[in-house]
Formats: sequence, C-alpha cells, structure tokens
Amino acid sequence: MKKLVNDVHAVVRETLEGFALAHPDLVDVHYSPDFVTRAVPKAEGKVGLVSGGGSGHEPLHAGFVGEGMLDAAVPGAVFTSPTPDPILEATKAADRGAGVLHIVKNYTGDVLNFETAAELADMEDIQVSTVIVNDDVAVEDSLYTAGRRGVAGTIFVEKIAGAAAERGDALEEVARIATKVNDQTRSMGLALGPCTVPHAGKPSFDLGEDEIELGIGIHGEPGYRRGSMESADALIAELYERVRGDLGLTEGERVVALVNGMGGTPISELYICFRALAALLKKDGIAIARQMVGNYVTSLEMPGVSVTLMRADDELLELFDAPVNTVAWK
Repeated sequence: MKKLVNDVHAVVRETLEGFALAHPDLVDVHYSPDFVTRAVPKAEGKVGLVSGGGSGHEPLHAGFVGEGMLDAAVPGAVFTSPTPDPILEATKAADRGAGVLHIVKNYTGDVLNFETAAELADMEDIQVSTVIVNDDVAVEDSLYTAGRRGVAGTIFVEKIAGAAAERGDALEEVARIATKVNDQTRSMGLALGPCTVPHAGKPSFDLGEDEIELGIGIHGEPGYRRGSMESADALIAELYERVRGDLGLTEGERVVALVNGMGGTPISELYICFRALAALLKKDGIAIARQMVGNYVTSLEMPGVSVTLMRADDELLELFDAPVNTVAWK
C-alpha cells in the first residue's frame, strides 16, 4: 500500500488538522469528540443543519459546511459511522434555537447513531428532525443497509435544504424540502477498480484487468452485476437508463445533472461521461436545467463514476441557485 499518510490510525485526525489549517476562514474543527462547524455561526433563530458519516468520501461532508449549506459535519473513522457523542455535540453547536435537521445517508450505522443522538438532543430540549437519503437505484439492500443506499444525491439535499434554512424557513418546512429533494433524486455508480482503506492495507475488493463493477456503493460494496469494460458512452447509457427509469422522467421535464467522480478518475474522463449523459438527455427531450461535474462524494482513490439526476422545478431551482460559500461548493 502506498499512501501519503504517517500513521494509518491517525488518518482522520491529521486530515482534520490539515483541513482546519487550510480553511480557517470557513470552518472550525473541534476534537475529542471530532466535528466541524462554521467559523462564523449564524444568528439565533436559524434552523441548524447537521450531516456526517464515515470519512473517505471527501469533500463530503465537512467540505459542505458553510453559508448556504451545513452548520456542522461529523466525520467518523474511514467508512465507519461516527458515534452518537460527536453527533450530539455537533447538534448542540448547530442549534440556534429553531431546531436542527439531521441529514443522514441510509447506512445502518449512520441511521442508528444519528437516531440515538437525536434522542439525547431531545433530552436537552433541542428539537431534531431527520431526513434519510436513499437515492441509489442499484440495489435494495447491501452489506451496509436495509433498503437503498444514500450516495451522491446527498449533496443536493444538503444544498437545497441549506438554502431553505439560510433564508429563515422553519424546521418543518426545511425538512419538507429536504424530503422532496430526496424523493426527486436518483443515483447510480460504477467502479473500474477498488480502493484501499488505510488501516486495512489492501484493496476492498478484486477486479480483473478487464472487469468493472456496476452499481457499487460509496464504500466499495458490490453492485448488481460485474461485467467487461466497455466504452464511456455505453457505460453511462446503462447508468442513465436505470436512473431515468427509476425516477420516471419523461419528455419535457427538467433535471439537475451531476457526474460525480469516485476519487480516482481524471476530470477529463468525467467530462467525456458528461458528454454522453447530455446527449442521452437531449435524445429523450429532457432539459438540463443545471449541471455539475467533479469529485463531490468519493470513495478514497477508487476509479469510477456515478450519475445523479434530480427532477427540477422552480422551487428547487431557486434554492439550488441561492448563495453558497463552503470549501467544496461556492
């Protein structure tokens, strides 16, 4: 294993220390327990947004802490849910008297630990609502979940709910909007190869030289089929058809389209993938209202790509376009 680390057991701590040094204008990093907050908290009366999960998916979630998105993020160990204690402390830090929304990817550990933290927060008179993100269409159940996984669509929930909270919406309304985004968003990804968790020291799975895994999760979980390498156009077409079909998109509709890198894919290849996606949408008479290409929800150094489509309407686009200032989205 070759990685630019010092101690495989200190990767998250040293990452957070470097993150704090690199972005002191945007974030404060707290230790023991570990969580990240805005450098300048919002005034009283704003709904707080908290998300988190295992590290290794950067810039998710800490990279989206800031104006217009999250108030706090909680990083666990690599590919491991944070425990309830740091989630509770992040929730307390994000609370400005109007309640807190937890945005939780649908992985069993995350769901249970955020649920426990919400119960503890309630004992401290902090009202917490929770939205579970489950945008992955590839598999219904996995090694990590009951039901569909939460993957790259999480950032759309964080962005749009964050904009609603920033303009002063009440907790019930912010939760409604977050739920609407999740309901109108679908994703699917593929891997050209595995990633290596630092403390494991070996690849998370094996692929042959000419093999790919379709429908992978963001922890390297298996997909719905393993196949031979094909052209970018062919692979994106398969992802697109499953996402479009599950979302039920029809001619004349609008979408926000995201081509997301899994951490090890050159940006040039991501643009080739977006080229293919744009052509497929145009062929089906579906308009791209907004588009994003880049590494937003990754799996360490995994080579691969995911496609996310969100059914767009005027309400969601207004919030999508609202000001935002975070490390990873400006």
